[in-house]
Amino acid sequence: MNMDKHLDVINACRYCFMCRHLAPLALVTGKETDTPRGRALIADQIRMNKENLKNQDYVQALYQADLSGACRTHCVSSYDEVGLVLELRKDIVDAGVQPQPVKDFAQQFINPSFTITGEGDVLYFNHPCIKVHAPEMKTAFDKLAPKHKTIEGNDCGTALQILGYQKQADEAAEKFVKAVKESGCKTLVVPQPAAFHFIKSKNLLPDVKVLNTAEFLLTLDIPKKSGTLWPIDSDFLKNYQKNNAPRKLLEKLGYKLKEFGITHEESYTCGEGSMTMVFLYPENVAKLVERVREFAERYEAGTLVVASPYTKLALRTYAPELDVISVEEAAAR
Repeated sequence: MNMDKHLDVINACRYCFMCRHLAPLALVTGKETDTPRGRALIADQIRMNKENLKNQDYVQALYQADLSGACRTHCVSSYDEVGLVLELRKDIVDAGVQPQPVKDFAQQFINPSFTITGEGDVLYFNHPCIKVHAPEMKTAFDKLAPKHKTIEGNDCGTALQILGYQKQADEAAEKFVKAVKESGCKTLVVPQPAAFHFIKSKNLLPDVKVLNTAEFLLTLDIPKKSGTLWPIDSDFLKNYQKNNAPRKLLEKLGYKLKEFGITHEESYTCGEGSMTMVFLYPENVAKLVERVREFAERYEAGTLVVASPYTKLALRTYAPELDVISVEEAAAR
């Protein structure tokens, strides 16, 4: 089974409570199954009896995982609890026992197609999460960098991989890479952090400079700004890629940054690491957003600035009273 790659994680995490204070979903549900320890115990049950892979309570717990990476990042032994969940999801898909909503949701990403428009040496990936749910992020980017090509059409395989559909994710990635190469561009700007991590971690485009939006905007001469912002870091940039370009950009622009929440170790992205939670488990996202809303009120936070369209969508949906802008919008002000 795929999960066997992470037997060390199962053996370690099932006995360990040390990171539960950094498990975002567990903090709002109070459920042990929403901690790395709880999921490792589930994995151990499956390891001892493969029939447990069909247990829908176990399956649901594994698909509800927020995958923030906060627990892995701050684990003293760096056990890959995120990797364990992703491999278990592959096993679930291989066995055909994934929840029906997951099956239905995954269909929209299988066998994607891509189109390229515009002129320029830079290619901007207008990911569906931005095109459909946060088009203002591209509008701001276009204002700052009007001359570029755009690739759009679907996800590049990220969501499928997160859901456990590895074969289909690889096929989607192949099509995306082919389209990027055909564009002739040597710089690809990826504003969706999950897609950025997917492309970078797989080294899909070794001959292309792959940048997230903040990295690209750091190369431009953008007028200085003023004001105070409360950043909410992206899980994929902060915990997966160790990339702090959004903060560097905001500081370079002249913004004063104030820390949000209790500790920089926590994740406040409302499930960004899972990428699909806002669509598949909205009730959990609503709870995560409520915690962010409470902190914003308690600590009198003003404008929140996010690096992820996912987080912007979650906050706008469940806490519309909050003032939330993207890094691109902050730069274009």
